[in-house]
Amino acid sequence: MKIAVTSQNRTTVTDHAGQCRKFWIFETEYADVLEKHLVELPVRQHLKGALPHPLEDVNVLITGGMASALRYHLKQRGIQAVSTQESDPERAVAAWLNGTLDEMPPLGQIGQKFTDRH
Repeated sequence: MKIAVTSQNRTTVTDHAGQCRKFWIFETEYADVLEKHLVELPVRQHLKGALPHPLEDVNVLITGGMASALRYHLKQRGIQAVSTQESDPERAVAAWLNGTLDEMPPLGQIGQKFTDRH
């Protein structure tokens, strides 16, 4: 299973999933992380981009925040989207794998103002 985590600053789980260009990709098997690497999307590419997409084989996306429209779009591609307040990418993935990640509901409509936490 592949889990992507939004991390625009390469350190923390960041908000604005639809605008994020940097993602940690965790390749997992059961509850174990086998590999972690960074994927950086080109300047004009984003999560709603056309296929083929660099993240199209991801199973789960963990982020600090996303609009409900993006969550729906990812679901259509078979990607489970999860919003959380956990700021550490590795802790977020470990918690998701063992079923203890605290999830937040999606934000409202596209264009809604976000409040940065990071």
